[in-house]
Amino acid sequence: MTESRSSSNLALWSIPVAVAILLIKTLAWQMTGSVALLSDALESIVNVVAALVAWYALTIAAQPSDQRHPFGHHKAEYLSAVVEGVLIVVAALLIFQEAISALSRPRLAEAPWLGLAVNVVAGAANAAWATVLVRQGRRRRSPALEASGKHLFADVWTSVGVVVGVGLAVVTGWHILDPILAMLVGVNILREGFVVIMASVDGLMDASADDDDKEHIDRIVADCAAGALQIHDLRTRKAGPKLFVEFHLVVPGEMTVAKSHDICDRIEQGIAAQFPGAFTTIHVEPEAMAKADGIEPSITAEGS
Repeated sequence: MTESRSSSNLALWSIPVAVAILLIKTLAWQMTGSVALLSDALESIVNVVAALVAWYALTIAAQPSDQRHPFGHHKAEYLSAVVEGVLIVVAALLIFQEAISALSRPRLAEAPWLGLAVNVVAGAANAAWATVLVRQGRRRRSPALEASGKHLFADVWTSVGVVVGVGLAVVTGWHILDPILAMLVGVNILREGFVVIMASVDGLMDASADDDDKEHIDRIVADCAAGALQIHDLRTRKAGPKLFVEFHLVVPGEMTVAKSHDICDRIEQGIAAQFPGAFTTIHVEPEAMAKADGIEPSITAEGS
C-alpha cells in the first residue's frame, strides 16, 4: 500500500470517530442545556464535514500523475485544509449567534455534572485521535492530516474551557457565564479557522520548504556533489507531502556528460534517501556560469 493510500485510509477512520464524538457532545448538551456545550457540539458538526472533505482530498491526492497533472494531485490536500478552515469560521459564526441569543435568557440544568462528565469523555477521545493525526501527518508530510489533527486539538482545548466554565457557572450561580463562555469559544475557533486557511493558502502559493529542511537539503547537495564546482539558485517548493527541488550545478567545462550525469544521480539519490518521493531537477552549467553566492561542494572538484 502506498503512503498516500495509507493516509487516505487513516482519514477515512476520522469520519466514524467524528460522528461518535458529535453524538456524545450532543448528549452532553441535552443533559445540561448549556449554550457553551451546544457551541462545542456545533464545532463537532464541522469536524464531521471536515473529516469527509479530508478523506476525499487525500483520495484524490493518492491518484498517480496523469497527462493533465504530470506532477501528481498532491495539492488537493491544501484545498481540503482551506475548506476545513472555512467551515471552522462558519461554526464560529453559528456559535456567536447562539451565544448572543442566550445572553438575555441564560439557563442551565439543575444537576449538569453528569452531562459535563460525558463531555469530558468526548474531549478525551478527541485528544487521543488528534494525537494520532498530528503524528502521522508529520511523519507522512501530509498537510491535510496535520491540519485535521491541529483542529481537533483546538476542539479539545475548547472542551476543557467549556467544562471548567460551565462548572463555575453552576457553582457560583452566575448562569450568564455560560453564553459569555460560548462567545469566547467562538473567538478561539475563529482564530483557529484563520490559521488553518492561511497555512493552506501558503501551500497553494508554492511556499518553500521550512528552514530546517532547506538547510538539510543544502547539506545533502554539498555532500553529494563531489566533482562539481558549485551549486547555485537552489529553490524548493512543497505540494502536499511532496517536495520539489531545483538548482543549477556548475561543473568543469571539460567534464564529460556521463560524469556530470553521475554527479546528478548521486545528488538525486541523496535527496530521495532523506525526502522519499522528492522531485529533483538539476540544470548543469560550465564553470563560466558560476556565481559569487553559490554553495561549494564539501569535496572539491576531482577534475574531469
